[in-house]
Amino acid sequence: MFYWFCWHLCRTVLLVLRRWEVKGAENLPVSGGLILAANHSSYWDPVVCGCVMNRRIYFMAKAELFRIPVLRTIITAWGAFPVHRETVDREAIRTALAHLKAGRVVGMFPEGTRSKSGELQKPHYGAALVALKGGVPILPVALIGTKGVFGKVRVRIGKPLHFPEYAGNKPSKEVLEEMSNRVMGEIGTLLKA
Repeated sequence: MFYWFCWHLCRTVLLVLRRWEVKGAENLPVSGGLILAANHSSYWDPVVCGCVMNRRIYFMAKAELFRIPVLRTIITAWGAFPVHRETVDREAIRTALAHLKAGRVVGMFPEGTRSKSGELQKPHYGAALVALKGGVPILPVALIGTKGVFGKVRVRIGKPLHFPEYAGNKPSKEVLEEMSNRVMGEIGTLLKA
């Protein structure tokens, strides 16, 4: 209930104050496990991603955010779960896989942290690893203009990326790198669209 109240409120703010524009909404899967992967340059990014879908998104969020009591309460109510970025966080991976198995959407920012310049950064392999282990597609999403409080926000949604050629195999570093680069390449293309 709290999630959907916030969803409606944030969508209204995005529509009225930020004049948001969404292209590619027809690419949003209506069911099934899915990883939503977006570029990350602003604190607004999880809010914008969450408002794009009519499905609840469970975000993997940096563990440091959960150390702030009020923020922890809010983001936990929204369905976020912590990830320790300095290591392979097996608990975060298990949580993400449980959500995917239940047919939910997991939100991830492959860059791992906000880009100060707005330029795409080298991706981490987490989204690729979880997608392979969960047997789900990755939906590339480009966010434009999310920095600051004012200005137009634009969202570009690509087609879900499937990786059947890697299914059933233990993912090597090379495979995870190739998948991650393909996801970031799609996001880069959407940023220019």
